[in-house]
Amino acid sequence: MPPTPAPDDLVELCKVVSSGVGGLDDLESSLNRFSVSLSSSLVTQIMESCKNEAPTRRLLRFFLWSRKNLNCNLEDEDFNHAIRVFAEKKDFTAMDILISDLGKEGRALEAQTYSLVAETFVKLGREDEALGIYKNLDKFKCPQDKVTFAAIVNALCAKGHAKRAESVVWHHKDKISGVEPCIYRSLLYGWTVQKNVKEARRILKEMKSVGIMPDLFCYNTFLRCLCKRNLKSNPSGLVPEALNVMMEMRSYRIAPTSISYNILLTCLGRARRVKESLQILDTMKKTGCSPDWVSYYLVARVLYLTGRFGKGNQLVDEMIEEGLMPDRKFYYDLIGVLCGVERVNYALELFERMKRSSLGGYGPVYDVLIPKLCRGGEFDKGRELWEEAVDMGVTLCCSSDLLDPSITVVFELKRKVKEDSLVDFTTPKTRAQGTKTVGKKKMTNKNKNKNKKKKKKKKKKSTAPT
Repeated sequence: MPPTPAPDDLVELCKVVSSGVGGLDDLESSLNRFSVSLSSSLVTQIMESCKNEAPTRRLLRFFLWSRKNLNCNLEDEDFNHAIRVFAEKKDFTAMDILISDLGKEGRALEAQTYSLVAETFVKLGREDEALGIYKNLDKFKCPQDKVTFAAIVNALCAKGHAKRAESVVWHHKDKISGVEPCIYRSLLYGWTVQKNVKEARRILKEMKSVGIMPDLFCYNTFLRCLCKRNLKSNPSGLVPEALNVMMEMRSYRIAPTSISYNILLTCLGRARRVKESLQILDTMKKTGCSPDWVSYYLVARVLYLTGRFGKGNQLVDEMIEEGLMPDRKFYYDLIGVLCGVERVNYALELFERMKRSSLGGYGPVYDVLIPKLCRGGEFDKGRELWEEAVDMGVTLCCSSDLLDPSITVVFELKRKVKEDSLVDFTTPKTRAQGTKTVGKKKMTNKNKNKNKKKKKKKKKKSTAPT
């Protein structure tokens, strides 16, 4: 075994590899000046230590230099570790170089390494390279077993390449035994990424035909695909079709959870379906599926966005009475929505509810409310919140210049006023008279235009040559 290098030498080596000063040739010349005897495990240790700091090109040059110039025989594990490091860094060129060298030297590619390589290649849009390596795994001394088979199928389906994944399954049917549930779940997910409800439904039927019962994940995945499709093409069909899927789930003794209902509530909120959102919330309570704080958040959000502020506040109070403790995100998002629709008074009320719950993390809320109040001309309330935050020891990101009316520009809301609202009629009779007079004026204007046209025609006839 080579002598163990001193810790100081290791630190210096890591500094040289991680430093961005100089080019790659300068890096190699600096490495040549070191007299440290490196082992294969030490190369792996340096790669692991420097992977988050050093640029990938410097890591690659260090690995190639250690393989070529040092008297240490790198093992297959070290090659695989280096490939995984570059896969995590999403460096296609470095991966390609090392995989090519791995094959030329007759080294073995580990199944774990191929799984990460296939996933990275597909994410980078290089599905052909991932499939090419899978077809030639025997050249890399890596078996085409259940692990590598599931890896390529999962990688393709994760990015929506369900059709290509199905072709892999078709050509390698002998590998599917023992991993059928995993493969079918991946295919179902792949078709839902493409929002192809028809093909996703087909996969569900195939699962039942081969004796694999779809679980809650499969149905929730299909439900998400169905709701997204209907959100664009048929918003009125969101609730009926989703409830049909939930009925089918119950027929197979799979109870829909709050996650299932929240998928539907999310799409209903995007479509601004207030009535249906409230109905689904009531349905959850009646069917024994207790809504969580996300369910209340989704319904309260659509209520605030559609101007139903009183009902939204009632819903938040109901949630608190039920004993549900929401996350800070609940208050952050809803306060942001209320400020966005210019209802700062309701945002302040919701902030009071947040402080009563003793959640903490009030800094982002102060940073939103104080500028909103000051730019709306309410400097006294803004200063009050500023002093309150300082007393509580909250660090604010907004500037204290906002509290100065001579610096802060006040924005006034400019609402469009309809032309009918400019006329003020005090009684119904005068309103009727006013509408009649407006109608008469319109008619007289039309008659004037007609008379002008008639006069022009007469003039043309009189000036015409006989």
